[in-house]
Amino acid sequence: MSFSLVGSVIDLIVTILSVLGLGGLFALMVVESFGIPPLPSEVILPFAGFLVASGTFPLVPTIALAIGGAIAGSCIAYAVGRWWRDRITGLGIGSLRLEPRHLERMDRYFAEKGEVTVAVARVIPVIRAYISYPAGTARMSPARFLGFTLLGSTPFVLALVYAGMLLRSDWAVVTSYFEYLDYAIFALIAVVVGYVILQVAGVLAPGWPPRRLHRGEAASAPAKSG
Repeated sequence: MSFSLVGSVIDLIVTILSVLGLGGLFALMVVESFGIPPLPSEVILPFAGFLVASGTFPLVPTIALAIGGAIAGSCIAYAVGRWWRDRITGLGIGSLRLEPRHLERMDRYFAEKGEVTVAVARVIPVIRAYISYPAGTARMSPARFLGFTLLGSTPFVLALVYAGMLLRSDWAVVTSYFEYLDYAIFALIAVVVGYVILQVAGVLAPGWPPRRLHRGEAASAPAKSG
């Protein structure tokens, strides 16, 4: 008897939408945009579109609640990132410690490119659910954050709901096109996590591109006080 994590998540989403209706759609989009636990909007929205096509959901409220849930979840994540800014300074291990200069660099980036970054990230699977945290930590203007979140989320929601309406009972076909991109992003996350672990373990030297930490470099590294 095999267990499919993806299949279980899809079954959960279908059950919530079927039982709770539009309220379930709003709640799922809030959780999806908050990112914890991760829920794929690439499943939520096409199935909502299928329910619209079948006459179960009305079109305009479906789109409004999907976008509203996405905005609400993003704002919550933004608030968490902003609130934790002064609490995450100094966190880390050895050379991977988060310092004020890192936050200053993030501040400059979001001041210069925050609008484009937030808007574009809203149409990228996985990343769209987590971009709100650094935006909040960088103290991006709430009005700018809200405006460009709406700008990026709206076409994303419309496209996936419409795809579900077109495909009707074959709505799950949409998810197959996003799975490959999801896998690529998860693979990238795994590489980054592995890179961090190897730095903490003293195998790789800090910086990019990756290179082995030689004994001389390790010996000359300043000792960290406890």
